[in-house]
Amino acid sequence: MTDRIPYRDAIALQPAALESCLKAVTETLDALDIAPLKTGTIVLAGIGASLNAAYVSAAHMRSHGLRAFALPATDLYDPNINAGDAYIAFSASGRSAEPIKALQLRPSAHRYAIAKTAQSPIATVAGTMLPTDSGDDSGPNVTSYIGSLLTAALLTDKAGNPSGTDWSKLSSAVQTLLHTVRPQADKAARLLAGKVAIDCVGASAAYGTAGYAALLIREAARVSAQEWDTLNFLHGPMEPNDGQSGVLLFGNGREVTLAKDLAKFGIPTVLVTGNADVRDADNLVVIHVPPFAPGVADAILQSVPAQLLIATLSEEAGLPVCEFRYRQTDTKLDTVS
Repeated sequence: MTDRIPYRDAIALQPAALESCLKAVTETLDALDIAPLKTGTIVLAGIGASLNAAYVSAAHMRSHGLRAFALPATDLYDPNINAGDAYIAFSASGRSAEPIKALQLRPSAHRYAIAKTAQSPIATVAGTMLPTDSGDDSGPNVTSYIGSLLTAALLTDKAGNPSGTDWSKLSSAVQTLLHTVRPQADKAARLLAGKVAIDCVGASAAYGTAGYAALLIREAARVSAQEWDTLNFLHGPMEPNDGQSGVLLFGNGREVTLAKDLAKFGIPTVLVTGNADVRDADNLVVIHVPPFAPGVADAILQSVPAQLLIATLSEEAGLPVCEFRYRQTDTKLDTVS
């Protein structure tokens, strides 16, 4: 099965996708009952890239006064697990079997779903549907991923403490970043080319970004990759790294010191950061991403250089279009029984 459009083409569509999503979701929220999200506990569930979107979104929600946490949708396969007062299922296509089942098993719960379109199987089991209207996409997910994040942020502004973010300016920020970080992203790709494994590291919302990057590396470039929470990475997981592996970090705090240390150890390292004082060094490429707003906004922007460097890795591997070799037959649904 060949996915819809080439990966790099989808990356270029992100500014337009954000504009479309902002308009569509704002209109949906005007008529949406979000009272169940204002009190109690919110469980965000997903699978694959949508699980990483859930991790980013849950961290964003917590920082704006909501009690929220993310789980793999499969952790909700037992209907007796009463994990939350409301559930938000993420599925880029609206066809992923796992978040659909998680909602289907809770017919009496407050159930929300975020997907690209309301014309999808997940809409039949969700009490409230939030279509992102993010448009065309590739496999792996690009526009639908950031559309899910923006939708969750807009929902948070309405249900929690408003962020005060001017979301209308995010599209132009992404457009600018697509051009300004390209040289450093290509340099980072050259540093990571040929590595047998790449660890992706970040904390809080950036942990979700790290997970998204790791999945992109596996799907688009077919290189083994794994996400790690920043401080957890220090407690043993970094031990296998050497000159044959690489590390991709996202963040402005402990990640900066860690990136410098890894580079001194001879480990090829890429740091995506809002800290403008950090510079390239031996074994270290730094990609500066100007801060926009904490949480979802910065997560969207920090995903851009990762997408670009991974696009270069995938093209150099002869994989400009991601065609899954081992696609399974029970992961996507066309109807819900």
